Amino acid sequence: MINSTQVSYFTLSAYFDTGSLKYLYFMIVMSLYIVIIIVNASLIVVICMHRSLHEPMYIFLCSLFMNELYGSTGLFPFLLIQILSDVHTVSASVCFLQMYCIHTYAAVQFVNLAVMSYDRYVAICYPLHYNTLMTSSKIAMFIALTWLYPLIACIVIIYLNSHSQLCGNIINKVYCDSHSVVKLACSYHIVVNIYGLIVSFGTISIVLVFILYTYMKILKVCFSGSKQTRQKAVSTCTPHLASIFNFTVGASFEMIQSRFDMSSLPKIMRIFLSLYFLTCQPLFNPVMYGLNLSKIRVTCKSLMSYVGS
Repeated sequence: MINSTQVSYFTLSAYFDTGSLKYLYFMIVMSLYIVIIIVNASLIVVICMHRSLHEPMYIFLCSLFMNELYGSTGLFPFLLIQILSDVHTVSASVCFLQMYCIHTYAAVQFVNLAVMSYDRYVAICYPLHYNTLMTSSKIAMFIALTWLYPLIACIVIIYLNSHSQLCGNIINKVYCDSHSVVKLACSYHIVVNIYGLIVSFGTISIVLVFILYTYMKILKVCFSGSKQTRQKAVSTCTPHLASIFNFTVGASFEMIQSRFDMSSLPKIMRIFLSLYFLTCQPLFNPVMYGLNLSKIRVTCKSLMSYVGS
C-alpha cells in the first residue's frame, strides 16, 4: 500500500499527443479564458458602480459572477500549462488544491442559484413585502451561506482524500477531481464515500427540490395574477431557469462520467463533457443575464456610449 503522503505527483492520462496543434488549442483555451474574465469582471464592475443595481437580485448575480471567475481561475491556467507540456503530471499538493477549487465552485454555484430562486419567489409572490423580507442583513446572511458552507464542506472532502491510502497515481481526466482519487484507494474507504455522497447528492437534491418548490409557487401566482406579473416573471426568471438547466446538465455529464465506464465514447467527447460545466457556464451566465435583464443591458449600453464619446 502507498500512503497518499508518499504520492508526490499524479499523472493525467486523458491528455494525448496533438503535435503542433497544441499551440492552436492553447490559443483557443486562452481566448476563452480571457473572454470569461472580461465579461464576468465587467458585469461585476457595472453592478458595483451603479447604485440602481444595488438590489438583492443583482447582488446575488455579482456573487455568481465572482464564483465563475474563481472556478475559471482554478481550471484554465492549469489547462494552459498542461496543453503546452509534454509530460502531463501534477504535484499532489497542486492536484488537491485544484480539487478544492473545482468542488467549491460547483457547490457555490448550486447554492447561489437556490438563493436567487428564493429572491425571485419573494419578489413575485410577495412584492409588497419584498423590501421587508429581503433586508441587507438577510442578504449578507445568504451570501455568507452561499460561500461558507461549500468552503467548509469541501475542506473535509479534501482532507479525507489526502489521508487515504492510494495504490496508484493515474487520473483519467485532464484535471484533478475528488472521485478520481477515491477510485485510486487501495481499499474501499467507507467514510470518504459516505461523506462524499451526503455532501454532493444531499446538497444537489436539497437545492433542486427547493428551486422546484419556489418555481411551483411562482407559476401558481403567474397563472392567477395579472399580465404585468407574468411579464415580470418571464423577464427575470428566464435567464435564471436557463442557468439552472445549463449547469445541472453540465454537472450531470461530469457525475455520470466519473461514476460509470464511458470508454465507449471518443476521448474528445469525454474531455468535452467533463469540462462543459467548468467552461461553458462562466460564459453562458454573463451573456444570458446581460441580454435578458433590462437594467443591466441599459446600464451597459449607457456605459459603452459614455466610453465611446
